Amino acid sequence: MSTPEEPALQRRLGIADAVTIGLGSMIGAGIFVVLAPAAAAAGSGLLIGLAIAAVVAYCNATSSARLAARYPQSGGTYVYGRERLGEFWGYTAGWSFVVGKTASCAAMALTVGIYAWPAHAHAVAVVAVVALTAINYAGVQKSAMLTRVIVTLVLAVLAAVVVAVMGDGVIRNGEVSGFGDTTVPGVLQAAGLLFFAFAGYARIATLGEEVRDPSRTIPLAIPIALGITLVVYAIVTIAVGLQLGVDGMAASSAPLADAVRDAGHPGLEPVIRAGAAVAALGALLSLILGVSRTTLAMARDRHLPHALASVHPRFGSPHLAEVAVGAVVAAVAVVADVRTAIGFSAFAVLIYYAIANASAITLGRKAIPILGLVGCIVLAVLLPITSVLAGAGVVALGAAVYAVRRLR
Repeated sequence: MSTPEEPALQRRLGIADAVTIGLGSMIGAGIFVVLAPAAAAAGSGLLIGLAIAAVVAYCNATSSARLAARYPQSGGTYVYGRERLGEFWGYTAGWSFVVGKTASCAAMALTVGIYAWPAHAHAVAVVAVVALTAINYAGVQKSAMLTRVIVTLVLAVLAAVVVAVMGDGVIRNGEVSGFGDTTVPGVLQAAGLLFFAFAGYARIATLGEEVRDPSRTIPLAIPIALGITLVVYAIVTIAVGLQLGVDGMAASSAPLADAVRDAGHPGLEPVIRAGAAVAALGALLSLILGVSRTTLAMARDRHLPHALASVHPRFGSPHLAEVAVGAVVAAVAVVADVRTAIGFSAFAVLIYYAIANASAITLGRKAIPILGLVGCIVLAVLLPITSVLAGAGVVALGAAVYAVRRLR
């Protein structure tokens, strides 16, 4: 258990701030990074995969909201698993979250580099990580304000895509729904990849110690952020699919930019690419924020070096955890590949939410958490085999480290 004498974080965030942080974590990752590989897996069943991912995300959101209201502390499912299932399951959740979201951070940093300066993507990624770590170091309130600006800009860019593609009311190419080239494993694999894009709402739960009136704020902020994201994803997916067709979307490295160009608006393409970079920056900002808070909680319980539990006396932020997370993410971004990072992250995060749902089952009203638990396990094992093997290996490594520490 975390000791009560540990320094506490300051409760500064309201509903609008919490929703904004959740939106900043979700909007951008799915649209600009995951849409093409998901289309390649699902074919014309892409919207079915999106719906499945949303259902699993809703179950996870409901479970997370109930747990966060009862345990309004930094750490998210690390805390819930520890309190409801036992120390090992809390540790496994925290380990899965930290390693999975570290990979997510690297993927988002590389996305910034790919869109902003492709020839030097890795260098740009490292610069982005260093800059955003410095912002988070200065306190969560500054992070929330910057995230609000980023979310507004990204939503404006996505609206421009939809208007440019569908503004004349002409359907040019393909379909985005149907069953002609759809298989059940393909749709479920796409759902697992798309779930990567919905997972940002957990950032709200991991900020439980910094939210005002958490028993009210967290249960409201999570479904609001998730609902807004689902609507945005569905509208943009339909617009781009109708312009490029499923095959064109799957083959494109930048489907939104290609859709705008093919619709006869090439002047908008640089704007869309800039919007993608901004979206990735927003996701990276909130991801680093969430990983550092789980690191803080695990350090308080000495599952990680206890020095990382330090809270800055002026900024009220877990400054050493912020620096440590930023350093690891920058190192991974130097060598990582975007698609590999996404698959690995999806597996680890689905394990994290499986534990969240298992924890929520102990609270009663079991239908939704059982559905979420089954959904997480199914989507995790149907991801690309390399992602499953790598993710399972790292989770097992974490369990082995825990076992050795217990024996000692």
